[in-house]
Amino acid sequence: MKKLSLMAVTLFAAFTVQAQDAVKFAPLDASPVDISYFPSKSVKFKKTDNPSPAIKVIYSRPAVKGRTIFGDLIKFGEVWRVGANENTEIKFYKPVTIDGKNIPAGTYSLFAIPEKDKWTIIINKEVDMWGAYAYDETKDVARVSVPVKPISNVVEALSIAFTTQGSVANLVIGWDKTTVEVPITIK
Repeated sequence: MKKLSLMAVTLFAAFTVQAQDAVKFAPLDASPVDISYFPSKSVKFKKTDNPSPAIKVIYSRPAVKGRTIFGDLIKFGEVWRVGANENTEIKFYKPVTIDGKNIPAGTYSLFAIPEKDKWTIIINKEVDMWGAYAYDETKDVARVSVPVKPISNVVEALSIAFTTQGSVANLVIGWDKTTVEVPITIK
């Protein structure tokens, strides 16, 4: 009986190891996925507060790696997915207004058309796309032009964060020596 039990355990262990060896896990992505929230999840709330997010952005974070980003890697005048890999998604948990344009609560894609001195920020209905290859302008919900704000220190990995100015949430996109801010009013 002991031999039978020992043999069963040995066979189970062998099948388990073999099953684990069959799984091919992907290597670490060169442009890891990140999430930014408004209000920030790093804000300390009291237990009685309801820290529900109003906005969530899911994006991949490519790195500069010594390259010239805007005007070279990211061409001026072309639609860009604001990140790497799958297109960046922005979720509004409540209706918002961007540059006077009302946007219902929902999940959207976030694209940009970078230029040297301004970017056109695009909110688009289509989600679950890889890059901007299938971008369809007819599905745009809003377009807004925002000025480029050059910075002196390099932001090595694309970063998205929020700042607050009164009742406005500023979506801040920074990469290399460039930042832009998109004012979003939450209704």
